[in-house]
Amino acid sequence: MSTNGSLNVLTAKDFANDLDVRWCPGCGDYSILAQMKKVLPEIGISKEKIVFVSGIGCSSRFPYYLSTYGFHTIHGRAPAIATGLKLANPDLSVWVITGDGDGLSIGGNHLMHAIRRNVNLNIILFNNRIYGLTKGQYSPTSRVGHKTKSTPYGSLDRPISPLTLAVAAEATFVARTADRNVDHMQQVLKRAAMHKGVSFVEVYQDCVVFNKGAFDYSVDKGVRDETTVHLEHGKPLIFGAKRDKGIRLRGHEPEVVNLSEVKEDDLLFHDEKCPDTVLAHILSRMSQPGLPEPMGVLRDIEEPAYEEQVIGQVNDTIARYGAGDLNKLYMSADTWTVK
Repeated sequence: MSTNGSLNVLTAKDFANDLDVRWCPGCGDYSILAQMKKVLPEIGISKEKIVFVSGIGCSSRFPYYLSTYGFHTIHGRAPAIATGLKLANPDLSVWVITGDGDGLSIGGNHLMHAIRRNVNLNIILFNNRIYGLTKGQYSPTSRVGHKTKSTPYGSLDRPISPLTLAVAAEATFVARTADRNVDHMQQVLKRAAMHKGVSFVEVYQDCVVFNKGAFDYSVDKGVRDETTVHLEHGKPLIFGAKRDKGIRLRGHEPEVVNLSEVKEDDLLFHDEKCPDTVLAHILSRMSQPGLPEPMGVLRDIEEPAYEEQVIGQVNDTIARYGAGDLNKLYMSADTWTVK
């Protein structure tokens, strides 16, 4: 740990440890881990108050590779365990690390309820559109027609949009970034950490073994300006290598327009502070091919955090009825003595 006068200043090295990282060479998880190490020193919280909770999957090895507290839990249940942790220790910075399989399949129910309660958790979902740890089966985010070991003739399932699910559950912070866009990822992760209430971040993450290149269209410098649109609060949705295209609403449907044919005022302007979820929902449904995919913060609003409300309710009850007596509660009903 480096020092600055009498103050201890954390750096990325302070969050590293000496464990061997067991991801495949070239996996996008390495990039996410590296950016997380850079962000954690900037959020103003000591290592002893930071906890990472994960479920099952390649992404869920994450807690092992950080010099913080961590829980590697069971499949899909990380949001439930993290909720209990936050209620018991509300001063902790709690991060949930999950994947498209762990978080949206067996864990979908737990994820949804943690979000709708607005528990002050930072949920980072690694989306590679495949099951990587179990060797390449299709996942809830795999595209229709995707051929895998479990869908040899192509997937028939319509994929879940993680952002749409988060918006439908009324997450107070919703964002998307990509593993190869490192500066953007740092900005998004830092904003998520600073948000009071649940933050949900989808990270496009390349699985180099079982779904290589699934997100090349969104990160390759030659095409990404045409296939993605970067969201800026209060500004119109403009994209393209020449910044010559925009998004306009036709009714409730977004459409691509040429800026030489419309006025900038006719475009859709981003409002991440809008309390209604309609705009965020429209953005969450924009996808390739046809529409550029949004990158950045879709929604960032203020609502009371769940754990604060629970603590307030407990304190109000104690003030009204006095402190409870657990032994008295145990002995208040019919009892039996077994000899």
